[in-house]
Amino acid sequence: TGQSLGYGFVNYIDPKDAEKAINTLNGLRLQTKTIKVSYARPSSASIRDANLYVSGLPKTMTQKELEQLFSQYGRIITSRILVDQVTGVSRGVGFIRFDKRIEAEEAIKGLNGQKPSGATEPITVKFANNPSQKTSQALLSQLYQSPNRRYPGPLHHQAQRFRPLFLLGRFSPITIDGMTSLVGMNIPGHTGTGWCIFVYNLSPDSDESVLWQLFGPFGAVNNVKVIRDFNTNKCKGFGFVTMTNYDEAAMAIASLNGYRLGDRVLQVSFKTNKTHKS
Repeated sequence: TGQSLGYGFVNYIDPKDAEKAINTLNGLRLQTKTIKVSYARPSSASIRDANLYVSGLPKTMTQKELEQLFSQYGRIITSRILVDQVTGVSRGVGFIRFDKRIEAEEAIKGLNGQKPSGATEPITVKFANNPSQKTSQALLSQLYQSPNRRYPGPLHHQAQRFRPLFLLGRFSPITIDGMTSLVGMNIPGHTGTGWCIFVYNLSPDSDESVLWQLFGPFGAVNNVKVIRDFNTNKCKGFGFVTMTNYDEAAMAIASLNGYRLGDRVLQVSFKTNKTHKS
């Protein structure tokens, strides 16, 4: 389907650089997600398709309790419980990824249809399916047909309203109201390595990680730079982000221009000759 499965790989020439990347980026918060960065295991059939979908969990069950329930069947690589973004209450659904598929199979045999402590109904444990094209089309259709999809200009938390599109990775800003005028125009900001975006009204304490977190969910980011005062080393209120793909850069600008970050409203646009120079 061309959709992201939620993970990727980066090869480094120098092992020290790989170690630095893990130490710097593991646990980084990207909007509503916390990413995991670690050394990749050699690919083999034994570790593929070891991700389980669990439903019917007690709303009071924590992630630690979920891991304790499943750890008897093997080594757990990752786990999570889905929660409501507004209330923070568990949705009773979780995911468990085992080290090996055979461990996942044993967990299904042992726990599917069982009642864990605190549960009033049996839980369902099965292999997690990859997102299907039919599912993604339904999500897109629901989003575009929603009466709340108006796109007149920058709104608070606008980026999060479009989050499903970032995850599906099947989005083109050509289809968004108010952005058709961007297509086919000679937009400034293009450099030899991508599209340079100007971000203004950052707080003095802002650093590069803020820009990574803001722009990472929209697509491939080549470089970020916060402009600092030479004497204080504090951010001077603006920075630059370079993104590889024009469509992704345009979407990031449309979503983040006017975004409220703390007590500040960001101004985000393609870099022009009139933009502050670094």
